[in-house]
Amino acid sequence: MAIVDVSTTPDSKSATDTKDAANRSVSSLSIDKKVASVELRDVLVEDLPEGQEQQFKWTNVLFRRRQSKPLDLDSIATRRSVFDDPNLAPHYWPKKEYENLHRFDPNARWTYREEQAIVRKIDWKIMLWTAISFSALNLDRSNINQANSSNFLPDLGLTTDDFNLGNTIFRLTFLFAELPSQLVSKRMGPDRWIPIQICLWSLVTLSQFWLTGRTTFLLCRALIGYTELPVRLAIFWMSLNFCAIVASFIAFGTLRLDGYGGKAGWRGVLTLVIGLATFFRMPPSPTQTKTWFRPNGWFTEREETIIVNRVLRDDPSKGDMHNREGLTIRRLWTAICDYDLWPLYILGLMFEIPNTPPTTYLTLLLKDIGFNTFQINLLTIPSTAIGIVTMFIITLISESVDDRSVVAMAEDLWVLPFLIALYCLPENPNSWIFFGVVTGLLSYPLTHPIQVGWCSRNSGAVASRTVNASLYNMFVQISSIISSQIYVQSDAPRYERGNRILIIICCINLFVLYPGTKTYYVWRNRQRAKIWDAMTPEEQAQYLRTTKDKGNRRLDFRFAH
Repeated sequence: MAIVDVSTTPDSKSATDTKDAANRSVSSLSIDKKVASVELRDVLVEDLPEGQEQQFKWTNVLFRRRQSKPLDLDSIATRRSVFDDPNLAPHYWPKKEYENLHRFDPNARWTYREEQAIVRKIDWKIMLWTAISFSALNLDRSNINQANSSNFLPDLGLTTDDFNLGNTIFRLTFLFAELPSQLVSKRMGPDRWIPIQICLWSLVTLSQFWLTGRTTFLLCRALIGYTELPVRLAIFWMSLNFCAIVASFIAFGTLRLDGYGGKAGWRGVLTLVIGLATFFRMPPSPTQTKTWFRPNGWFTEREETIIVNRVLRDDPSKGDMHNREGLTIRRLWTAICDYDLWPLYILGLMFEIPNTPPTTYLTLLLKDIGFNTFQINLLTIPSTAIGIVTMFIITLISESVDDRSVVAMAEDLWVLPFLIALYCLPENPNSWIFFGVVTGLLSYPLTHPIQVGWCSRNSGAVASRTVNASLYNMFVQISSIISSQIYVQSDAPRYERGNRILIIICCINLFVLYPGTKTYYVWRNRQRAKIWDAMTPEEQAQYLRTTKDKGNRRLDFRFAH
């Protein structure tokens, strides 16, 4: 008989003992580590499935792969973890301040049917709106590219070098705001800080309506860079492409208003409503969804228990901090000095440079080759739409091969031949051939989400993860600053020198940086394994009891590559 809840567990010694153990109060399990160690000796593990749990995979669906045996939706989905070992569990126990502690229960069991229903519920309730918020940010950030298809630069008396300077200032202010923003978010909570950031962003974007020249343009780019919250979660990057398509259609319509009311058609704004709505759509945690405007909350107690325990079983370090806890200077400095993450920072600095100038200059390139404003805004759509497909494909590949270094190379590997083709085109190429080459180049599979997740995985702890993610994104912003100086006015309109530089950087990424990063992490894992495997079980237990190492500094941690 399949397990339906924590009070029904087959194949145990007795139904009575099982029910008593499953109903053991959470508070008695969590008062401190010593008591927890004793209580965990009675945690039931016989009912947990052996081996890796069968997870949903798109590759199984698309390629009609059958699992080794049909999945019983009413069978146990609970994953085995360190909490099932009475010797290891005390070293991973959530801290008493953890906001979801009252739902933590090592004896909690749930079925695949329950798990899938909750995941769908989270997707609709939380993930969908977060993706909409992320899209709103990018819609405002990218509107300058659509404006460039019209008379944006001439209207303000700007040159392309001024445009580059504006993008440089935008990235610099973004860079300086990155880490402070993450620290504020950790102290205040993302449920408060994200909607505040979106509203601030929309107000600054609104000010673009009153741009009058070079000074106001540069000031506005600085403020936009300073108020943007980098919500860089991999699942949302597909929404960036959808956002770009929507922006192109909006631009196609709004630019037809050129001259209406005495204003240029590129002046416009959107986002504030989404920012205000986000205050009501983003709860602090799965156990804190009840509020005055949502008295029943989103989840039942049973659902909250499944969510909390599923998260902690997958990553026990997420119980190390509560969602309103700021970072100490010591933790901040430790994360900054974590040299094992430096290879990923270098990749963040270099990997997107080959495609960034063509992306930023797409509308200007199409305008220079002879297309008009309305054609340009429609012609930017194909590369964005194809990019959605290639991004999905690269996700499938990463899911199948379980490799990050090789898969993350796909973006530069895709871009390289198109850069060479762009460089080799004659001085006055056929406009449609030029469009085809540029569209092919910009249809690359975006691997940034893979690398963000890679950095998060190799951080190993919630506290350092916040800082490491910020540092990684800061290097990505530095990359954009470098990129904004590659296509310059003196090299226009074909940018042959710039394309030559992009080809060289692309080759460095493919043949030096990615292979070097993989080699480094393989070497580091072998170092750790050599020490850890030489220890007896007693020595390993003693290490776990006494070590002050955190996250990826622990000997039992292995780096993803």
